[in-house]
Amino acid sequence: MVELETPEIDAVFHALGDATRRRMLRDLAGGERTVSQLAEPFAMSLAAASKHIKALENAGLIRREVRGRTHLCRLEPGPLASAHQWLSFYERFWTNRLDVLERLLREEDARKAQDDARKAQDDSRKSSNSKEGDD
Repeated sequence: MVELETPEIDAVFHALGDATRRRMLRDLAGGERTVSQLAEPFAMSLAAASKHIKALENAGLIRREVRGRTHLCRLEPGPLASAHQWLSFYERFWTNRLDVLERLLREEDARKAQDDARKAQDDSRKSSNSKEGDD
């Protein structure tokens, strides 16, 4: 299991905690982009985009390469795998808990169905007995 209290996982979740950065990561999944290309959908300044990119870099989620005057960014998926592993623990936890809940609800439904069937059978007998007594 991934350590729960490491600075690396904290940085990843901090970076993923912002919708702009998540969108930038999604865009980078399609291939490398310039800082300008990453900033374009948000109508933000290059300085603002650079702050988001820096948070992604600090988390190890992207790598920036300078080619001449152009800054190209590329997705680095490794830290996402760590976040996924961390989240998978809780997915298994909740899946197990929901499986138990489902089993309990099905058992309760089965008991209610049996109780309803008994009640209907008892009502049918009572109805039959009262008809026989009327004869």
